[in-house]
Amino acid sequence: MNFIDNARKLRGFEKHIRVEKVSRRSILKGLGVTGGFVLAAPVMSRQALAYETGAGQMPHGVVVDPRVFVAIAPDGIVTIIGHRSEMGTGVRTSLPLIVAEEMEADWSRVKVQQAHGDEVKFGNQDTDGSRSTRHYLIPMRQIGASARSMLEAAAAKKWGVPVTEVKAQNHEVVHSASGRKAGFGELAADAAKESVPSIEGLKLKDPKDFRYLGKGQVGIVDLHDITTGKALYGADVRLPGMKYAVIARPPVTGGKLKSFDDSAAKKVPGVEKVMQVRGWPWPSKFQPLGGVAVIARNTGAAIKGRDALKLVWDDGPNGKYDSVAYRASLEEASRKPGLVLRKEGDVDAALKSADKVITGEYYIPHLAHVAMEPPVAVANVKGDKAEIWAPVQSPGGTREDVAKTLEIPEGNVTVNVTLLGGGFGRKSKCDFALEAALLSKELGAPVKVQWTREDDLHNGFVHTVSVERIEAGLDKSGKVIAWRHRSVAPSIASTFAAGANHEAPFELGMGLVDMPFEIANISCENPEAAAHTRIGWFRSVSNIPRAFAVQSMVGEIAQATGRDQKDMLLELIGSPRIVNLSSVKDLWNYGEPQDSYPIDTARLRKVVELVAEKGEWGRKMPKGHGLGIAVHRSFVSYIATIVEVAIDDKGKMTVPRVDTAIDCGTYVNPERIASQIEGAAIMGLSLAKYGEITFKDGKVQQKNFDDFQVVRIDESPAVTNVYIVPPGPDTPPSGVGEPGVPPFAPALINAIFAATGKRIRSLPIGKQLET
Repeated sequence: MNFIDNARKLRGFEKHIRVEKVSRRSILKGLGVTGGFVLAAPVMSRQALAYETGAGQMPHGVVVDPRVFVAIAPDGIVTIIGHRSEMGTGVRTSLPLIVAEEMEADWSRVKVQQAHGDEVKFGNQDTDGSRSTRHYLIPMRQIGASARSMLEAAAAKKWGVPVTEVKAQNHEVVHSASGRKAGFGELAADAAKESVPSIEGLKLKDPKDFRYLGKGQVGIVDLHDITTGKALYGADVRLPGMKYAVIARPPVTGGKLKSFDDSAAKKVPGVEKVMQVRGWPWPSKFQPLGGVAVIARNTGAAIKGRDALKLVWDDGPNGKYDSVAYRASLEEASRKPGLVLRKEGDVDAALKSADKVITGEYYIPHLAHVAMEPPVAVANVKGDKAEIWAPVQSPGGTREDVAKTLEIPEGNVTVNVTLLGGGFGRKSKCDFALEAALLSKELGAPVKVQWTREDDLHNGFVHTVSVERIEAGLDKSGKVIAWRHRSVAPSIASTFAAGANHEAPFELGMGLVDMPFEIANISCENPEAAAHTRIGWFRSVSNIPRAFAVQSMVGEIAQATGRDQKDMLLELIGSPRIVNLSSVKDLWNYGEPQDSYPIDTARLRKVVELVAEKGEWGRKMPKGHGLGIAVHRSFVSYIATIVEVAIDDKGKMTVPRVDTAIDCGTYVNPERIASQIEGAAIMGLSLAKYGEITFKDGKVQQKNFDDFQVVRIDESPAVTNVYIVPPGPDTPPSGVGEPGVPPFAPALINAIFAATGKRIRSLPIGKQLET
């Protein structure tokens, strides 16, 4: 147990951060209250889990003495720490809500405090992989149950009754026999004297008694501040004496600065200094690219100063990178044998004996995250201590990388996490925070590094380009007897090490080697592909091209055999079973054990059948309208989507309706699930319709939202319906944030075919529908 004073600092933290430096020590002091208590209970005990997860395999895990703090003030206000980053998924609400549920706290009297980056204290803090709830549902329940148990013990001692006779109910403890009641604030001091109960002996609430979990009655805690402009994002941070910087970075990945003339830049009003920024040779994980920084009194002046720089670059070995030529090389590679990753039966013989072979080559270009908030970070480095304010998805990882880059102890680095104006995987990479840290160290003053939208597109980490080639062999009855899938794409591993020309196991396990169809002869192959730019995680990652290819092929097989799309899909999924992939070496299952999260085709079939029922599959369509369906398992969740498309005589496309069924196991907040699936439909439509990053002479050709478009309000799906499969009593939670994206594009493409008879195999759709 820890006792920490000065609660006033806690309540003023977010306002305080705008105007002056807040140290790690002051934040920790602010997590308690005079006369109150702070619960520091172990987050996870493996023995107490109802199911196993891969949480312990994450960096710093959740078993190496992590702490989640629950503070109760004398006035009864409960403060719960959120240790994951909020970027629209609602995780800053959902995880504390789990604690409040088990604790029997009144949610209207709960405050949520954002944790700083400290994985020794909080365990893994990576907000990615759609894993927050599935890794922390049970641990957060244990935290809440521990707090409840301590409050009940304190009340029992106060009244001199057995603890079995008291019960926490709605922010107070009740002794029903005598009618006595005591509020949480009244009991806080005595509860602090109680021993933290062993997790093995904790009694968790029966789900039938839940007041909040699974009910959908709780909005996100930041909603008011976000909608009224009071929310703190990275660009909102202000520190006394802070400088403002923008950086001219190499336009080609791996390029270097040859020379620069800053004389005109220094004449721009407000510009104070121009200096080189250290860069690391590519590949170098998330280290800065280097370049020239313009330091000014405000960001506008810094941008104007950068525009006035005269720069000469050595583009290096990637200076010839060209999207058109590279696509041709990927297509050529997809037509030749590659590294065999999964082999069942004899695909070559089955294809030779097939009555019909259907071949499809599916192309998805590089994609950009384009979160509405471009990367930004503030750093204040003094001697061997550094403090960062930034919208990062991995505060613990950022802390570690800042320490390594500045060559200072990790304990001397504080990372304060602001709200993220979107992330989608981009803000898992902390290069922008490292840039701010390096500049602050050099200048001896706080520095804000602001990326523009052009910076974001030109110097970010793009989603990989991909060619997926599938050959399906059919017998005379139309049954699929052979399936060969070759995936050719530069790997995210190329960001970390040179020569990574094959996709990594975690990429291969995203819809390639884990393909669940019941087919006798299967071969999954991966030819080589070298990267020529920075490749990074992107919402749903390699599931995007795999779902697009596999589910488009299902539509093509249905067309070739005169079958209904949905019926063909269910036939390929086959019998309800657990898919056996023991033959696949290094099988990736999103970091989760197969026993807890097997590939269950019964669940896959269920979401198809549910969305078909609720989405009125087969309903009569007006002229120019069509329905398409697709299903995909990703992040150990199962999602099926039906898209209705309408295409007029000039090829203009609209999406009147989207229906999606999701089986994400046990869930916390259905309102957030619906919100994320709605967002996935908009993002999926944006990517399918417009998404494309192209390269010429090694340089990204797109500059801003005028040439890397996203769908506007008038183009967004008019109606998006979401159906959540009720979980079984022992079904563990799975992912929600990412799985909604992959099935959208193939469902859309299948709908376009139904409406027009035109089969699209290359994204984006662009002008392919115009007549």
